[in-house]
Amino acid sequence: MADVTEKAVLEALATVVDPDSGQDIVGRGMVSGLAIKGGHVAFAIEVAPERGPHLEPLRQAAEAAVHALPAVLTVSAVLTAERPAHDHGHDHGHGHGHGHGHGAEEPLMPEVKAIIAVASGKGGVGKSTTAVNLALALKDLGLSVGMFDADIFGPSQPRMLGVSGAQPTSPDGESINPVEAFGLKVMSIGFLVPEESPVIWRGPMVMGALEQMMRQVRWGALDVLVVDMPPGTGDTQLTMTQRVPLTGAVIVSTPQDIALLDARKGLNMFRQVNVPVMGIIENMSYYICPKCGNEDHIFGHGGAKFEAVKLSTDFLGEIPLDIAIRTTSDEGQPIVVSRPDSPHAKAYRDIAQKVWDKVQLLQSNKKGPKIVME
Repeated sequence: MADVTEKAVLEALATVVDPDSGQDIVGRGMVSGLAIKGGHVAFAIEVAPERGPHLEPLRQAAEAAVHALPAVLTVSAVLTAERPAHDHGHDHGHGHGHGHGHGAEEPLMPEVKAIIAVASGKGGVGKSTTAVNLALALKDLGLSVGMFDADIFGPSQPRMLGVSGAQPTSPDGESINPVEAFGLKVMSIGFLVPEESPVIWRGPMVMGALEQMMRQVRWGALDVLVVDMPPGTGDTQLTMTQRVPLTGAVIVSTPQDIALLDARKGLNMFRQVNVPVMGIIENMSYYICPKCGNEDHIFGHGGAKFEAVKLSTDFLGEIPLDIAIRTTSDEGQPIVVSRPDSPHAKAYRDIAQKVWDKVQLLQSNKKGPKIVME
C-alpha cells in the first residue's frame, strides 16, 4: 500500500468548501500544522473565534475527505478558534464550549477513575523519566494504568517505553487503540508525527490535538491515567489543567534553588485552578559513587523537602542521580521494570504508594478539583 503524501491530503482537503466564503479550505489558507506518519494524519483548520461554534460540520467533512484516501488509518482535525473568556453568548444553555467548536460534549475519558498530572516548572529536571517510572510503579500495585504523553513539542514516552516505532490502530476510522507497553496503555503525539519532525503548532492547535487524542483514544476502564505534562507554566499547561478532570498533580524538581523557584510556579498554577497538589518529588537528589560508595550532593540536597514544608504540601520522596536511571530510560527499559529489585525501583514504588493513598483519600472525601470552564 502506498504511503500517504502531503500532496494527496491537501488535494483531498481542497474538496472541502468553507460554507461562509464558498472557497475551499486549502485555497483560503485555513489548513495548517499538517503532520503525517504512516497512515495517521493530523492537521488544524484555522477559523475566526466567532465562527468556531458553528463549524463542527466543516471539521467532520475535512476528516472524512482525508479518511477516504486509501492508505489513511486515522485522521485528527482540530479547529483553532478559541472562544473569548467569559463569552457565553453562544452557549444557548448547552454548557461551556471547549474552544474548538464542539459545543456540549461528553466528559473526557469517563471510564478513567483517576487522572494524575506529573509536571515541572521547567524542562530538564527528569519529569518524563519520573512519570514513566511512576506509572509502572502504580501498575506494580495491581492497578490498571495508562500513560498519556501530553508534551506535544517533545514527546519522549514512546522512546522511554521502547515503542517509538509503534503504529496505533483504529477499529472504525474514528477511535484509536492505545499502544501497549509493559502492561500500560500508552498514547503520544510521538506515534503520529515522525520523531525527527518538529511540531509547529500554536497554542489552540496544541490544545485541540490533546483534547481530541484524549477523547478518541479507547482508554477503556483504568484505575489511573498518568499524564506527562509539558514542562513550564505557560498557556498550554494552564489550559490543560482547566480542561482535563485532574484528580491531582505531582511536581518534579531538582534540589537547586532555580529549579525550586520554577517548581513553586508550577505548584501555584495548579492551586489557581483548584487542582490538588499531591506533593513534590526531588529528582537527582544525590549521587552515590559506584567505586567508593560515597554519597555526594551535586545539586545540593533537601531543597525540595524544605520547599514542600514551606508551601504546605507533602514531600513524596527523593530519586538519586544515577546513570542507570538514564540509560534504562534511553534504552526503552525503565528501571522499575528492568531492575525491579534495585533501590531506585523501590524508591519509585514507595512514591507510587504515597500517590495512590492520596488519590484514594481525595476520592473518598469527594474533594476532586473544580474544573473551571471558560
